Amino acid sequence: MTPHHPPSDSRQRFSSRVANYVRYRPDYPREMLDVLREHAGLRAGIRVADIGSGTGIASRLLLDAGCEVFAVEPNAPMREAAERILGGNLYFHSVAAPAEATTLPDQSADMILSAQAFHWFDRERARSEFWRILKSSGFIVLVWNVRKTDATPFLRDYEMLLQKFATDYMQVRHENVDDSALRCFFADGRFVKHTLPNAQHFDFEELRGRLLSSSYAPAEGHPQHEPILAELGRIFDAHQRDGKVSFLYDTEIVIGK
Repeated sequence: MTPHHPPSDSRQRFSSRVANYVRYRPDYPREMLDVLREHAGLRAGIRVADIGSGTGIASRLLLDAGCEVFAVEPNAPMREAAERILGGNLYFHSVAAPAEATTLPDQSADMILSAQAFHWFDRERARSEFWRILKSSGFIVLVWNVRKTDATPFLRDYEMLLQKFATDYMQVRHENVDDSALRCFFADGRFVKHTLPNAQHFDFEELRGRLLSSSYAPAEGHPQHEPILAELGRIFDAHQRDGKVSFLYDTEIVIGK
């Protein structure tokens, strides 16, 4: 496997963005549960390790399906947000640990799921850890909401905005995890992909929050912060209909052993 080492700040870079992350990041389609039931052994009562669980967006969906969820997240502000939202559920367990050293017992997980997080992992070390904690019959599920960058004039302009103003957008995009990297990660290089439609609809303040939830968006005090917000306002005004613009996604679900 070709070594992949995440950015040195990968475990802290969302710390100042948690409020926006909770409010403005997309959920995953509920139809994803049907895909996992059919192809990954999802059923009520199984133990799922949600690795890189962040603010608990995927954990909430798994809990709704009746799973016992071990939400593994190294970033304290994100983990604490998930605990505030989901901590009242007896089947939710918050684990302060990274993907590469989860602290979970050997062969304790019926499924490992990582939503919007796998591209941040040291893949070689995470693969060893997943091998350790996953039951031999279990599945690994990787999920991303992939924003369509060329589907509408607004989305094309938004992509150009990121390429022009964002700090390290091209370096940390989850699309950098290609099929070759996935073949190296999964046993025998085998995995299947499923795609579901997803969308969000924003007024300007919501669009602003969605942008600022991204780790590559220049934060307040950065010289590009005000210029990116000014350009965001321009493209919103150019494309809004009835005060709204839309993010369209493909929710990609990758399943393997």
